[in-house]
Amino acid sequence: VAELKTDEKGYYEKEVDIALSYFIKAEKEKYEPEDAYSQKGKQEREHNFELNKNVIDVKEGDDIAKIFNVIIYFDLDKSNIRPDAARELEKIISVMKLHPSINIDVRSHTDSRANDAYNMALSGRRAKSTINYLISKGISKTRLTSKGYGESQLVNRCSNGVPCTKAEHQLNRRSEFIVEFQK
Repeated sequence: VAELKTDEKGYYEKEVDIALSYFIKAEKEKYEPEDAYSQKGKQEREHNFELNKNVIDVKEGDDIAKIFNVIIYFDLDKSNIRPDAARELEKIISVMKLHPSINIDVRSHTDSRANDAYNMALSGRRAKSTINYLISKGISKTRLTSKGYGESQLVNRCSNGVPCTKAEHQLNRRSEFIVEFQK
């Protein structure tokens, strides 16, 4: 086992025994590690690494769903987590596991096609369903808060009485994931 540091430009060089294979791991704080296998028998061996940052640059109040392009939609009059939403929620779960100082406020919404009181209750069920899913995947409930907003924060013109397509209404049936840092 040997350890070496790169120069200021990220270059490194190490003489190795031609008769031995090596496992090489590149690591840097705040970056995802990367590794390579260096096969024996080669006179010259070259291994290049491009490490990706694993630190997210978020501020309190940011919607993490927008940062990571997470889209969680619900079916009309439903609060269950759809399979496509479950796949999207895995992104939120990964970020939360990687960054334990991040808490999330789940904000769920509806379209305008039922009465206001019903939509407020439905959005509350959607928020609760989303929270329960995150908890079932190992996120501590102490890191999560939620609220339903009904149809009070539509993302388009589709308010009461305005004719809209199903696709336009779908855009309003969503959850947002607002970042809060532990204090």
